[in-house]
Amino acid sequence: FKKMAVDRPNRNSILILGPDEIKGLINMEEAVAAIAQGYKEADEFPIGNAPRRRVHSPDGVRVSNFPGGIPGLGVIGSLTRGEMVSHEGSNQSYPYREHPVYLLWNSETAKLDGMMMGEIFDERTGFTSIMAFRTGATTGVGVDALARKDSKVFGLFGSGGQAVNKILAIDAVRDIEKVKVFSRNPENRIAFCDKMAAMINKEVVPVETPKEVIKDSDVVISATDSNVPVFDGSLLEPGQHVVTVVGSNSALVEGGWLKSGRRENDDETVRRADVIAVNHLESVTMEKQAGLYDPIQQGIIAEDDIHSLGSILTGAHPGRISDEQITYHFNNNGTAAADMALAKIVFDRAKEQGRGNEMDIPIPGTQ
Repeated sequence: FKKMAVDRPNRNSILILGPDEIKGLINMEEAVAAIAQGYKEADEFPIGNAPRRRVHSPDGVRVSNFPGGIPGLGVIGSLTRGEMVSHEGSNQSYPYREHPVYLLWNSETAKLDGMMMGEIFDERTGFTSIMAFRTGATTGVGVDALARKDSKVFGLFGSGGQAVNKILAIDAVRDIEKVKVFSRNPENRIAFCDKMAAMINKEVVPVETPKEVIKDSDVVISATDSNVPVFDGSLLEPGQHVVTVVGSNSALVEGGWLKSGRRENDDETVRRADVIAVNHLESVTMEKQAGLYDPIQQGIIAEDDIHSLGSILTGAHPGRISDEQITYHFNNNGTAAADMALAKIVFDRAKEQGRGNEMDIPIPGTQ
């Protein structure tokens, strides 16, 4: 591609950005604010965003598509990403994950403004894992909307890339006093706590049991690759806010890779939750996301007991109404309301800084 000095008649220029050209352009605080705007607008104009759709090859390659937009940011488009999915006992792993690809159209003119490839992340962390930044920021939106305002003690399951971004997200929306961390590997757990304590300059400590994660915590967050529940919901305490991130989809079962749907939460967590929020309502039943779909089928909850995160942000649903309630954010899957919000900010800043390459293409119908 060559940089074009000016647009020629009957031609449009679209900006192409690669992984190295989108680095260092957004932080977690900005991401939380952008995603909150995205989910608010998605609730106000529901046909502007569609559920995540996934397709699978027989060899375990999965491609995920996220279509939608944020009119207030002037963008509509899609994110597409591919990965190899593997299952090892009670955990899911990814032998290969490709860079996500973003397509950004102007939501008023239908002009394709650009294409962007690569992972978006906070420069403090560098790359951690695919889509971990967006997922972490969405957790931050939920914590800000549903956790008690005086929340200071956080319990965290997991010590991978998702967990890194969860800590950055809660640090963006609450005054952290302590984070307690449990993961299966003690060495990873200790190293993770040392790294994150230095990064946010707060107390981040390893604990030996899942029970210690939950006890006396204001917020309990699970950020794992588990296929099965990671904690006992009967241990939850009044007033806690709970977050899980495994949404799963029925294709994993239908394709023969799993005997039952993935879930980090047990039925007791769902039963005890006074408020249940999800990123996208339709995905719960469309993908048969086991964490909530199975309890619905068992009569533990009804579909009407589940509310969109956007409806809480707009005030259409009151969210938490007392300090004694247990609130639960089933961070069930990404949506374009989040992805395109981040992409638009990064794209505009890269363009302002003269990054990337322009590709000159004919206006449709003028070839």
